[in-house]
Amino acid sequence: MTDSRPARRPKRRGPKRSGGPPAPKDPARRVAYDVLSAVESRSAYANLLLPSLLRERGIAGRDAALATELTYGALRMQGTYDAILDACVDRSLRSVDTAVLPLLRMGAHQLLSTNIPDHAAVSATVDLARRTVGQHRARFANAVLRRVSARDLEAWLEIVAPQAEADPVGHLAVLHSHPRWVIEAFAAALGEEITVDMPETRRLLAAHNERPQVTLAAKPGRAEVDDLVAQGAERARYSPFAAYLPEGDPAALPVVRQRRAGVQDEASQLVTLALTRVRLKGEDARWLDACAGPGGKATLLGGLAGQRGARLLAAELQPARAGLVAGAVDRTINDAARVVVADSTRPPWRAGAFDRVLVDAPCTGLGSLRRRPESRWRRSAESVPELVDAQRALLRSALDSTRRGGVVAYVTCSPHLAETSGVVEAITSERDDAVVLRAADHLPEVPDVASGNFLQFWPHRHGTDAMFLALLRRQ
Repeated sequence: MTDSRPARRPKRRGPKRSGGPPAPKDPARRVAYDVLSAVESRSAYANLLLPSLLRERGIAGRDAALATELTYGALRMQGTYDAILDACVDRSLRSVDTAVLPLLRMGAHQLLSTNIPDHAAVSATVDLARRTVGQHRARFANAVLRRVSARDLEAWLEIVAPQAEADPVGHLAVLHSHPRWVIEAFAAALGEEITVDMPETRRLLAAHNERPQVTLAAKPGRAEVDDLVAQGAERARYSPFAAYLPEGDPAALPVVRQRRAGVQDEASQLVTLALTRVRLKGEDARWLDACAGPGGKATLLGGLAGQRGARLLAAELQPARAGLVAGAVDRTINDAARVVVADSTRPPWRAGAFDRVLVDAPCTGLGSLRRRPESRWRRSAESVPELVDAQRALLRSALDSTRRGGVVAYVTCSPHLAETSGVVEAITSERDDAVVLRAADHLPEVPDVASGNFLQFWPHRHGTDAMFLALLRRQ
């Protein structure tokens, strides 16, 4: 292959047990398999299920670290491993039992991207297969994984990745484990043509396969960043509410256990902050979060509203998610937040009722692939138009819900142009009462984030999710 590839990542050794082979029940691999199987069979979210199972089964320390590595490693590199596994089965990988696929991906990750010895990786995975899918399918897994172990990752990529000159997107799809349509969408958002040389697109794809740092948010009025720093976190680069946790479980920090701080991406904090920084003439007492679940932005907005003597209404369509919002904003300063179950496209409140409105619209989630790697396999290009229709409806209703002179923040955790600038431009073209503000003026502390009048965060530039922000004033 003539195209350059990223340097091979050093193999990371999974946490080792002392005193010989794994314990018979191998709790780390079992919990990783259970999570991967749930993701495959019922579209579970690993970032929610894995911590829950670790707590439920009392798994901590090295076993928890190994389970996390196997789960997220297999999910992040699923596209790459599937291309390799497909070359190692006698029939198409699509015909393989979905109960066996998670085992094969776990085994491939151990063989190709960790320092676990090949014989131990194969033996432990096959032993788990016997206990979960039966002897017959365990023999199949054994045969496939032994074929995988015949080459290292670099050698396999020479075989299974398309030539970059002939198929640059297909090459990157195997190399960095992303669907083709997602790579094309990222290249368009970054302003790069589809060629062999797409340096920034490559950097973004590589960033999605790195483990993200944990970012904490101090809830305004209840905690300060100094409280997080005093408990081992590091002050963040941009957000005045954020701190990075270098290692360990966030729940181990007293300030998090006391619900005075929580986990929240820094870009998520910053787009929320930008809305509160826009100057308004006249009243500034009524704020709305129109799509509040699961509650991170609502918590920050509620705290800031309370400090200003304003009140926040947090609306969420799904009752279960509304419950999460209620738990997140509980006891915000001065009881400034109220949560309701409501469809913001058919609002129960009167038109022009709010001074500031946040629309964190449902989207493809392509901006959070570092933390939710399985999301890249959940959506397809065909799902985008339906989401865009919903996003336009929400932004249209948000403007109607805002008083003259008020401001709307339109936010998506996706850089896809159809979901970002495309939505804003479509709505502003159909009405004459909305003007787009220059969003970068309200976050001057963040470099290289402006995209015309909009803001676009990037993992490879800012170390955050790829969050988009547009600010609109209703005239």
